[in-house]
Amino acid sequence: MDIVSRFLNYTKINTTTNRENGANGIMPSNPKELELAKLIKNELEQMGISDINLSSKAILIAKIPSNLDKKVPSVAFFAHLDTSAEQTNDTKAKIVKYTGGDICLNEELKIYLKECENPELKNYIGDDIIVTDGTSLLGADDKAAIASIVNMCQYFMSNPQVKHGEIIACFVPDEEQGLRGAKALDVNLLGADFGYCLDCCEIGEFIYENWNAGDCVVTFTGRSAHPMNAKGNLINSLLMAHKFISLLPGGEAPEYTENKEGYFWVKELSGNSAKTVLKIDIREFDQEIYKKRMEFLQKLADNLNEIWDNRINICLNDRYANVYNFLNNDNAPAIKFAKQAFENAGVEMKIKPMRGGYDGAVISQKGVPTPNIFTGAHNFHSIYEYLPVNSLKKSSEVITQIVKLVAQ
Repeated sequence: MDIVSRFLNYTKINTTTNRENGANGIMPSNPKELELAKLIKNELEQMGISDINLSSKAILIAKIPSNLDKKVPSVAFFAHLDTSAEQTNDTKAKIVKYTGGDICLNEELKIYLKECENPELKNYIGDDIIVTDGTSLLGADDKAAIASIVNMCQYFMSNPQVKHGEIIACFVPDEEQGLRGAKALDVNLLGADFGYCLDCCEIGEFIYENWNAGDCVVTFTGRSAHPMNAKGNLINSLLMAHKFISLLPGGEAPEYTENKEGYFWVKELSGNSAKTVLKIDIREFDQEIYKKRMEFLQKLADNLNEIWDNRINICLNDRYANVYNFLNNDNAPAIKFAKQAFENAGVEMKIKPMRGGYDGAVISQKGVPTPNIFTGAHNFHSIYEYLPVNSLKKSSEVITQIVKLVAQ
């Protein structure tokens, strides 16, 4: 089966992540994720791969043993099974030959992928592009990655004369809600020296820096009183929360920052005069500055507690870390092999920091440094998501080249 047919087949299984089930600890949150994992397992078995493990949580690990007479690093490739909950309808994908201009996704509903809103479309004139009918996600995030990895496995199983080290393919559930599958993954089952996620966008993108991310929950306990006798009695927790927010550094919020500029994101505020809960996200690329941001919030709470008679409770937690913390330098093996693989595949590498997180951030923390390689898709989490076919093929070619380079 060719890579495009694989991808289209995967999109027919609706693996929309289920936030309610996820919040209740159910994994996979959508049983269709396990259905997709079983389909992938069957395809890998038909290729002749025998070392395959599929857990009840829809974590699938398949290994192709080395055919070398020397030891080389074992390399893992990761993709996630779920799709975003931004849209929940079944995907109806189609292939269009792009000749320029707007693409009609749905004539009846007058839904168009407009060139003026997507100027990068001009880069794909003459290419086949996979789109939706405008009523759902395409699911290239991350089913394009699954197709790319499975296609790479097919190449090596069909060409046993091509030398390679151990290849590990790993598919996890529920990335779209807090990287849950990666957090549940036991990396000891992999035995990988390093790995690659395929979970970023246009052709050429390569990511090995992302946020150090933390969560802050601040609870303010006031004292309620009736307005008729509030003087000297009422302690308004809402105003305490607003004072806390006002003492955060000005300009260090998502709406004012870009590139590698970190921030405090006041994300949620709820309560009444008696009790108010404030939730803040902390994001920073630099590990030391991230620690200082967390320390700042703790000191702010401590200082206000001295004034407000310990009416603040603060809880700080790390969510995930910057992958670069574990690569340590720009010549780490995972980066070095990727740069050469991109060149061999004729793909211009576009290194960029990710102002977000991905499974590789969690996997790297567990001991397997894992940068992020493009799938080729655009407009993730949108009905306007699209996937140029040549970009999908190049994604698989790049990871195939990585395996070949590691074997040398």
